[in-house]
Amino acid sequence: MKESTYIFRTVSVICALALFIATLNLPIVYYLPLRVIVFIGALLFAITNYKHLFILMTFCLIAVLFNPIYPIYLYVKLYWIPIDLITGILFLLAAFYNSTKMEGKQSTTTKNNKTYSRDKIY
Repeated sequence: MKESTYIFRTVSVICALALFIATLNLPIVYYLPLRVIVFIGALLFAITNYKHLFILMTFCLIAVLFNPIYPIYLYVKLYWIPIDLITGILFLLAAFYNSTKMEGKQSTTTKNNKTYSRDKIY
């Protein structure tokens, strides 16, 4: 496994676990580090997948929603629970999408040696 694949998968799993834990009833001090972690993870995926418009827009929206600089407050925990679950699932899907995409590129680069016979006589 390449080092970049390992980094993407690790960041994605950390973000997903933090988001799944956020659905529990926790004190407010948990949510600022959560915003920072998810914001950095979303920007990382948006920057590395800039050629795929859907992935880029999805993770930019996640980065805006979880940004720690100008936070968006929904004030009700019930509104955040589905957002956290869906975002956690997206991070897990992104981890496996990136790993299969990068591993697929490695396996298709085999060299085929052709053997040529002598010219045909007509």
